[in-house]
Amino acid sequence: MRLIVIRESGDAGDGNASGTIGYALSTDPLRSIVLWGAGRLWADARGRQGFSDLIGRATAENTVLALPRRWEADKAIGAAGAIGYDPEVGIPKQALSNLGNHPWSVVSDGRFATHISPVLFERVLAESGADALAVTATPDLLAYQEHVRLTESGELVGYRRLYRDAGEPTPIPLDWPHHFFIRTERLEQVLADGMPSSFAAMIEKCRAAGLNVRATLIAGSVVDLGSPDGLLTLSEVMLRHAKLSTMAPSAAVGRQVHATGSTEKLSPEARFIGLVLVGDGVCVEPGAVVVGPTILCDQSVVRQGGVVDTSILGAGAVVEPRQTLTRSVVINSSNGRATPRVPLIRGNDNEPESTCPHETRVFRTWPRYSYVRCLKRVVDVVVAVIVLVLFIPVIPLMALAIKISSPGPVFFKDKRQGLHGQLFDCMKFRTMRVGAADIQDKLRFVSEVDGPQFKMADDPRISTVGWFLRETYLDEIPQFFNVLCGQMSVVGPRPSPESENTLCPSWRDARLSVRPGITGLWQVNRTRRPFRDFQEWIYYDTKYVEQLSPGMDLWICWRTFTRMLRNFAAQF
Repeated sequence: MRLIVIRESGDAGDGNASGTIGYALSTDPLRSIVLWGAGRLWADARGRQGFSDLIGRATAENTVLALPRRWEADKAIGAAGAIGYDPEVGIPKQALSNLGNHPWSVVSDGRFATHISPVLFERVLAESGADALAVTATPDLLAYQEHVRLTESGELVGYRRLYRDAGEPTPIPLDWPHHFFIRTERLEQVLADGMPSSFAAMIEKCRAAGLNVRATLIAGSVVDLGSPDGLLTLSEVMLRHAKLSTMAPSAAVGRQVHATGSTEKLSPEARFIGLVLVGDGVCVEPGAVVVGPTILCDQSVVRQGGVVDTSILGAGAVVEPRQTLTRSVVINSSNGRATPRVPLIRGNDNEPESTCPHETRVFRTWPRYSYVRCLKRVVDVVVAVIVLVLFIPVIPLMALAIKISSPGPVFFKDKRQGLHGQLFDCMKFRTMRVGAADIQDKLRFVSEVDGPQFKMADDPRISTVGWFLRETYLDEIPQFFNVLCGQMSVVGPRPSPESENTLCPSWRDARLSVRPGITGLWQVNRTRRPFRDFQEWIYYDTKYVEQLSPGMDLWICWRTFTRMLRNFAAQF
C-alpha cells in the first residue's frame, strides 16, 4: 500500500487555486478524471487502468490518496482509495499503520501535477541514499536538448547534449517542491501529529527525527491544476491517452461517448466528434455539436445549435442555442449560464503534448516482419551457434595463451551502447595488459586517427598474444555470445561506448537504430587516411542503416572472411 498525501497550499495567493481543485474533485465526472490523471501524476503512481475502470477506481491500485478536508471534496474522499485529513491533526494513524511494505510515501503539492519518466524516477529514488527526497520536475533536463554555456561576452565555452531524461542534485528548496518523498518506515514520525504549514518546518521536523534530507531536479513537465487552463490541459491529456479499446460507447448515441449516468437526454440527432465524457442527467439537444476531448459534467445542458469544442462544462452550466464554447472551462457561471468570456489562451508550455511528453522517436524503424526485425535475428542466432561450435576446441587454447602471456583475466568486458542506446557488456578476449585503459589519455597525443577512437602503431599496451588475436580478428569470437543474447548482430555498426556516441547526434541516432555488429561496412571499407577516419566512420555507419539489406550483409561477411584469411596467412 502506498500513501500519497496532497498538501493544501498555504500561500496567500492560492485560495482560488485550492477552490479550483476542490471544485474539480467534487464534480462528476470531472472528479474521476482528476483523480485518475493527477493521482498518477501527483506521485507518478503508474496505474494502468483502462477507461472503464476510471469511474469508481480513480487512483492507482494499492494507493491511498489523502486529501485536505477543507477542499470540500466529499465525493472524492468517499471514492475508493481516498481519505480525508485535517492539516492540523495529521494523517489518521490507521492509514499510517496499514501502508505495508511499500518503501516510499509522498507529500505532493496538490496544485501541481508532473509527468516524469518512470525508469528515471525509480533510479533517482534508488540512488538518492536519502530518507527524504525533495523532487522538482523541470523541462530543462528532458531528453534531446542542448544546453549551451556562454561567457558574459557571449563566447561559446561548451555545451551539453542530453540524449536521455536526466536528474541532478540541487540545494534543498525554500518552498514546497512538487513531490517530497519520505521513507514509509519514517513517515509516522513526520506526519502523525500534523502537516507542517511550510516546507522549512517540514525540513526541520525531518532533521529533528534524524532523517537524511536531499533534493533533486528531475526531467519532467508540470501542469498547474489551480488554473482553469491547467485543469483543461490535464483533461485533454487523460482523455486522449485513455485506452480507446476499453471505452463503452453510449447505446443511445452510438458515438464515441462514455456516459457515467443516464443517456436519455442525449439526442440521437446531436453530433459527437471525438471522445466525450458525459455525466449524469446531461442534456444535449438536437443539432448540438460536441467536439472532444470534452467533459460535460452532471446536469449540464447544450441547447439546440450550441457548439462545445474541447472544453469542460461544469455542473448545471448551460450552453444557449447557437452559442459556441471553444477551449473553455465553465466552473462557476452566473445562473448556470455558460458565457464566452472564459476562453483559454494556451502558451506552448501548456500544450498537452508538452505537459505529458512521450519518448522522442529518433531511430529508424522497420515493419515487424521485415528482414531487419525478423529474418536478420534468426540468421544471427544460427551463425553464432555454428561459429561457437566450430571454435569450442580452440577457445581453451586461446585462453591459456592469454594467461601465459600476461597476468589478468581472459576476457575483457566494456560497457557499450546497443539497440536504441541500451547498455550491455561487450565481450572480447583480452589483448592488452591490465590497466591499459588508464594510460590511454596520456597517449592521446600520438593517436593516428581522428575522432573519439584511439589507435597507434606499436601500441606498448598490447601483449604478444594480443597482437596475433587482433590481426586475425580472433579476439572478437566471444562477441558471438553477445549475439546469442540479442545484444549484438553479426553485421552492424561498431559497438561504441556512450561517450563516443555523444559527438554527432544524427550519426548516433542512425547507428543505434540497429544492433551493433561484430563486423560492419566501416570495418571492411575504412582507408585509415589521416584525419579522415572519423568521417569515414560516420559515412559508412549511416550508409549501412540507410541501405541495409540481405545482399549488403552477405557482401560484408564475404569481405570480412577473405580479409581474415589474408591476415591469418600473413602471420606465418
